[in-house]
Amino acid sequence: MDPENTTSVTVLGGQWGDEGKGKVVDLLSAGVHAVVRYNGGHNAGHTVKFADRHFALHLVPSGVIHPGVRCYMGAGMVVDPTALLAEIDDLEHRGVRFDHRLMLSGRAAIILPTHQALDGARERARGEGSIGTTGRGIGPTYQDLAQRRVLRAYLLKEPHRFAVEASMLMEAHNRELELLYRVEPVDVAGAAARLEAAAARLAPLVGEVGPPILEHVRRGDSLLFEGAQGIMLDLYQGTYPFVTSSSCLPGAAAVSCGVPVAVLGPSLAVMKGYVTRVGGGPFPTELSGETGNHLRDRGHEFGTTTGRPRRCGWFDAVAARYAARVAGLDGIALMKLDVLDDLEELRIAVEYRLPGGGTCSEPPDDPQVLATVEPVYETLPGWRSRTAGLLDEKDLPARAAEYIRFIEERVGAPIVLVSTGPRREETLTRGDTVLARRLAGLIAGGSVREQP
Repeated sequence: MDPENTTSVTVLGGQWGDEGKGKVVDLLSAGVHAVVRYNGGHNAGHTVKFADRHFALHLVPSGVIHPGVRCYMGAGMVVDPTALLAEIDDLEHRGVRFDHRLMLSGRAAIILPTHQALDGARERARGEGSIGTTGRGIGPTYQDLAQRRVLRAYLLKEPHRFAVEASMLMEAHNRELELLYRVEPVDVAGAAARLEAAAARLAPLVGEVGPPILEHVRRGDSLLFEGAQGIMLDLYQGTYPFVTSSSCLPGAAAVSCGVPVAVLGPSLAVMKGYVTRVGGGPFPTELSGETGNHLRDRGHEFGTTTGRPRRCGWFDAVAARYAARVAGLDGIALMKLDVLDDLEELRIAVEYRLPGGGTCSEPPDDPQVLATVEPVYETLPGWRSRTAGLLDEKDLPARAAEYIRFIEERVGAPIVLVSTGPRREETLTRGDTVLARRLAGLIAGGSVREQP
């Protein structure tokens, strides 16, 4: 399969998550035939807008709000059955019709109530060294997957068998909760009954996602692979141990779905014009004063899933350049440019000064070293004029256009989309690359599809 001929695109976070992937996926998914979520669980949140309604999606792929778009949940995901049902019920209550458009891989891992209890107990035990997890049981579930004892979604097709096997694993978890963490055990009988009821409802959704995805490819359908979190939170390449428990890189989509890498198409990383981070971990460009507060308030930087305020900082070209390398990025969607409209000057970290002397051009692999680096900034003048709602690159203030070009040069990847406001239509396309043309086509196709 020639990646130049596929009509797919992979969208992922290019920083520490919360970059605005929901808007980009929403913008593009109306123009595709299928959306595929390939990693993470309900610790992720995508906020998408359809007509005059807003949806906060955590497990269900973002394409579900668009009639006719099929949605697939890959094997790389971890799924809480009760959380998935609650999300489906809420969407249906709000008028979203599923019409057999959602499929869950039978190879996806199942989150149990005891996974969530372990998540909370472990975070509390870490004290000041806590990672800042959402407490949704993500890490303990991936741990069980690595230990080859996790329950997988194919069991949902046999609700009673699922309840029995879930009870056995939860009993093992309870022993850890009681003996190691000295906390109350989970009511296994009650939890098993709820899980059995959830399995009976979810069973029709379970199947192999690879074959239908490849059938889309054979038909020439457009596909969007949707990643959660961000490259700097990747289990292998991120700022370990302050990372998520899955791989966020484009190649993980192929592993998750059981399809060749070539069908994924070009990769588009979503990045803000500044940087945010939630939870613990090193953050070299973090701002703690007035400017950081301005970015948080102006950018509405509070987590979709947890509501926690996000840490804010200047754009980090060192981390972004590293992300472009490890993910093989074909392009960048630069979000929230308008949040910077009022600033007199802007800083971009172009390298790090090491505590022992010298500089480095990539984030160190040792988190203790990364926590002590000093960012070396280049300062650009702010544009102090309105970019909000601008849809043509020619209309951007000259200094805003300079800021975009500077980031492109320092990161080494073209910026093909620029968001100038929270609404879907407040987005402009740039350039004449294969990816830029593909995105323009998907956006145009989505506009046609949504016309009454």
